[in-house]
Amino acid sequence: MADSQDLTGLFAHEMAARLRSGETTTRELTAAHLARAHATDHGLHAWLSIDDDRALAEADAADARMAAALADGAAALAALHPLHGVPVALKDLVSVKGGQCTAGSRILEGYRAPYDAHITERLRDAGAVILGKTNMDEFAMGSSCEHSAFGPTANPWDLERVPGGSSGGSAASVAAFQTPLSIGTDTGGSIRQPAALCGIVGMKPTYGRVSRFGIVAFASSLDQIGPFARDVRDAAALLHAVSGRDERDSTSAPEPVADDLLHLPASDDEAASWLRGKRLGVPREYFVEGMEPGVAEAIRTAVADLERAGATIEEVSLPHTDYGLASYYIVAPAEASANLARYDGVRFGHAVTEGADYLADYLVTRGSGFGPEVKRRIMLGTYALSAGYYDAFYLKALKVRTLIKRDFDVLFDAGFDALVGPTSPDVAFRFGAKLADPVKMYLSDACTLPVNMAGLPGISIPCGLSEGLPVGLQFIGPAWSEARLMRAARAYEGVTAAAAWRRVQPHDLARLAQPGLPTPVERVAAAH
Repeated sequence: MADSQDLTGLFAHEMAARLRSGETTTRELTAAHLARAHATDHGLHAWLSIDDDRALAEADAADARMAAALADGAAALAALHPLHGVPVALKDLVSVKGGQCTAGSRILEGYRAPYDAHITERLRDAGAVILGKTNMDEFAMGSSCEHSAFGPTANPWDLERVPGGSSGGSAASVAAFQTPLSIGTDTGGSIRQPAALCGIVGMKPTYGRVSRFGIVAFASSLDQIGPFARDVRDAAALLHAVSGRDERDSTSAPEPVADDLLHLPASDDEAASWLRGKRLGVPREYFVEGMEPGVAEAIRTAVADLERAGATIEEVSLPHTDYGLASYYIVAPAEASANLARYDGVRFGHAVTEGADYLADYLVTRGSGFGPEVKRRIMLGTYALSAGYYDAFYLKALKVRTLIKRDFDVLFDAGFDALVGPTSPDVAFRFGAKLADPVKMYLSDACTLPVNMAGLPGISIPCGLSEGLPVGLQFIGPAWSEARLMRAARAYEGVTAAAAWRRVQPHDLARLAQPGLPTPVERVAAAH
């Protein structure tokens, strides 16, 4: 029997193979990941809650289903989802009945979800084991995971640096081998950017591919749920498990879920062969001013690797990209100000009652429950929606959003299979480096947020190192092309399978188990 370190070091598809062969059990697999998470999270703070009892109960149920399938024969075994028995972590804005759901905010501290989110139901149906809930920027507003009300998460590549955000805990937990898979949400890059900074795979699907039922809302026309994993095949399996129409979400699309997601090539050579004859566009606007030279070099090297593998590479233009950041920071805060109006201290969550009157209690509740970044965006959004400014700001931003979408449509209608470029203009930055300048922080998402504005799918995969830290390569495709993007990303994995940087693990993994290691909160406090 493999020891716990061997089990946590496997890819999810390797775990599935061992479960089906009887080499290990779901309980052993779950116990190994729970033990690693408990032993290594003090200095990382990737988790807001770890539910050992529930996870082990789900593991036992998965083992019972596996034993029944093995007894019933090959057909019953084949009917099990590839994620059956595999552990997964959820960002702490996904509802799990009876479990906490804080969205990284004090205003939801103590709240217990009364029902399961759609994706929670889908994961249970697939037989996956939910380990717990991961840390995040408050209400998914941030690009560094420094805006969590419960303290920041560190990056396992360098514990003095951020993991990206807002899904920083989900990304860091996968990169630190605490879980093979996790769920994040992406409103302007909050899956792809932390995937890039943590050196893992992260996908934002087409808007409407995954139901948002049971997900705490930030900006409802932009939010989308997606997977984190350590390779493309695992990310594809997780996306397959959570995708599909849900009648409880009117924006959930009836598009069929492609079984191709479960059949990506295992062979690197076969995977790489997909690139032959494919036409890939490189948007010149994505090489933004201020991009770190090492990041630009890694991206250009990756593009050259794709071309050597048989792809046709063309420089293209997305002319309205420069307006993406400004329009996003009107649309997203406007929707956030409306969504967050429900946190009034009356119906659920944090409440402060001083015995004065409702309005006074409302103001004190929201003033003490929301953090500074959330307050900033509520004020921005309320201003943009106010009388006299609605037409000048919000409606104009929606018109620009249409132009951004049209830029992508023109290229895909011209026959490009995908667009390729950087995910983030920089590698993981140090704690506090961008907190004093919100605009500088917002620029971290300059290469990702146009995809959200257009409602398109995008995936980030590792493509090398800059100054010893991961760089992310982003593929973008037309609506409903997730399977194609997974093939493109898997092809790049195949092309670079022998690259030396692929064998480099996060530098600070060994430090995580050291006794007395300071928490991220303590390290940040000591630095200031």
